[in-house]
Parts: sequence; structure tokens; C-alpha cells
Amino acid sequence: MARGERWRDGGGTLWIEDGPAVPLEIAAGYAARRRGLLGRTGLEGAILLTPCSGVHTFRMGFTIDVAYLDRALRVVDVHTLRPGRLGRPRLRARHVLESAGGAMAQWGLRPGVTVRIENT
Repeated sequence: MARGERWRDGGGTLWIEDGPAVPLEIAAGYAARRRGLLGRTGLEGAILLTPCSGVHTFRMGFTIDVAYLDRALRVVDVHTLRPGRLGRPRLRARHVLESAGGAMAQWGLRPGVTVRIENT
């Protein structure tokens, strides 16, 4: 997405540097970000919460991977959170990617990697 463009709720594709294309859900509106993954039992692909710098897993039924992205969509940090945990906010983070636990390691998503996101 080009600088200055606004994100919108909906679907998309996450392109990972030297990795696979991943189906993506985009949660850019207040209600969509607040709902996030609450009430779900799993996730195919990933969800992007934007703007966002921290997350929690209270009332969630599964472990998730969390990647914090800066404004340039470069991964700042990656963590795995079990249900009932509070993730520490990252100061440089502008966006957060969430996926099922273990998925990000399989995709090669790690600090320093830059991703590309396409709205559909």
C-alpha cells in the first residue's frame, strides 16, 4: 500500500519477503480491531490490526503468533502468546499481524523482514 493511502476492513494478501503469499484479513476500523480474533477457534492465514501497537489474548481459545510492524511494514518483533496473556506494546509498532501459533516461523517471518500487503 502506498504512503498516504488508508487501510480499509476486508480481505487481502500478505506477501512475505522470500516467503509465501498468505491470505489476509484486514481490521482497520475501530469495531473490527476491537473484535479481532475474539470468539474464534482458529485462523486461516493472518489478520492485520491497524493502527495497533499491542494486543492481548484474553477470552481467546488458541495460541497465536504476533508480529509487530513499523510504518514501513518491517517486522520489529515476533512473539507467540498463549490464551489469557497481555502482549507488551512495542513503541515503534504501527501495525500488528496475528496468525495461528507456529505459522509465522513456517512463513519465515522474523524481525527485519519486510512484508507487502494488498487490499482486495
